[in-house]
Amino acid sequence: MTGFDDLETRLLIDGEWRRSLSGERFTTYNPATGDPVAEVERADRRDARAAVSSARHALESGPWATMTGAERGRILRRLADLLRAETDALVGLEALDGGKPVRATRRQDLPAAIDCLEYYAGWADKIDGVVVPARRDALTFTTRGPVGVVAAIVPWNFPLMNAVWKIAPALACGCTVVLKPAELTPLSALRLGQLALDAGLPPGVLNVLPGFGKEAGAALVEHPGVNKISFTGSPGVGRWIMGAASANLTRVGLELGGKSPNVVFDDADLDAAVRQSAAGVFFNAGQVCSAGTRLYVEDGVHDEFVERLAARAGALVVGDPLDPKTTLGPLISAGQLDKVLGYVETGRREGAALVAGGGRVGNRGHFLEPTVFAGAGNDMRFAREEIFGPVAAVIRFKGEDEAVRLANDSPYSLAAALWSRDLGRAHHVAGRLRAGTVWVNTYGHTDARLPWGGHGGDSGLGRDLGEAALENYTETKTVWVSLARPRAEAPRPEALAA
Repeated sequence: MTGFDDLETRLLIDGEWRRSLSGERFTTYNPATGDPVAEVERADRRDARAAVSSARHALESGPWATMTGAERGRILRRLADLLRAETDALVGLEALDGGKPVRATRRQDLPAAIDCLEYYAGWADKIDGVVVPARRDALTFTTRGPVGVVAAIVPWNFPLMNAVWKIAPALACGCTVVLKPAELTPLSALRLGQLALDAGLPPGVLNVLPGFGKEAGAALVEHPGVNKISFTGSPGVGRWIMGAASANLTRVGLELGGKSPNVVFDDADLDAAVRQSAAGVFFNAGQVCSAGTRLYVEDGVHDEFVERLAARAGALVVGDPLDPKTTLGPLISAGQLDKVLGYVETGRREGAALVAGGGRVGNRGHFLEPTVFAGAGNDMRFAREEIFGPVAAVIRFKGEDEAVRLANDSPYSLAAALWSRDLGRAHHVAGRLRAGTVWVNTYGHTDARLPWGGHGGDSGLGRDLGEAALENYTETKTVWVSLARPRAEAPRPEALAA
């Protein structure tokens, strides 16, 4: 069913597949049908302690501790090759476990994960320090070593890609990792663990703990043996992590929520703006932290834009994620579907005009029509809060200053976009938007070479990807070597008399 005859569903600890110490398991379900996919071991606090202990031993005593950067890079390249060889099966696994359309996963998620591994494989032997000529009588320089044991906690919307975004730079820097996938989508992370072993990663360097956040995740956050926590998820959980990690002064990186503004000026290329704005809202059924669901459209093109966006939403193919023709799959769970439908009803009550979608599709699985509201206001709850579903709020504006004011009036700051043929204005507005990434005349692109993260607030702190991510997983050490020569002793009196 998954495309793997040997898919492991146990915990990966110290290079071994183990049963959970509690003996408990949990079921994953296909969001497109509601049918069970797999029974998976359920890690708890005791399993988390064992995984951290394994990672600590591998960091300090195993072959990983003495491996060169070049050797680490070769392992990451082999892992990338193994992902490439299993692309078809991994794409199918993401569709079954997470409801992700195979068409999009094959185009984006798998290539991005492979590219990320290859990018950091290239960095592994180039993480160096610098000589700082502080004094003439000393050799003073810095080195950069691994930060230590990393707890990588990833969400369900991009299970494999987000896992690689964290483990690739961590391993390149020489860290060891305990990966906690979301309980809704653990299967691709487990397969990644097996492929890492096949690539030659020593035991304990990558441990995989499927389980629930309040059990395995919380245990990792609170463990004094964890040196770095890298989390992608909701602002509420991010706040809890910061508070819990403070007890051990553990370093924390958080990539949190988003409600990204997408600003369309009157002089935009409307064909491109409508096409890519639709993708910015509806890709992955809107379950994207950087989804451009706050659409600000200038007065002169507002009505035409709304009409064309609604038509494009209606043309999307909603259905089985395993069907290559499908462009919009299901939401991850029944609970998520209910939540999004609640926001649709909120938009109606608040007075926005529903111009496309808004209803459930079928009675099996968790499908929702791509939905567009016009006449929205920046103070409406459904237009301010992160919905994590295929729902767009279109808001009219007049002039550049109003556009910037409305766009920045949000606790989120992950990403933003703008559309204009005037590159001078585009450059100026991009500088005024409060966002970690600003797209100009495009939407949604990421690359392993470019840093990714929020500009504060409910979008978190720190950066994944690019050279910036290496700061997450290294510690800088200063080395001071004295070059002072011993002073020559004065001749003794008896020596002079002789």
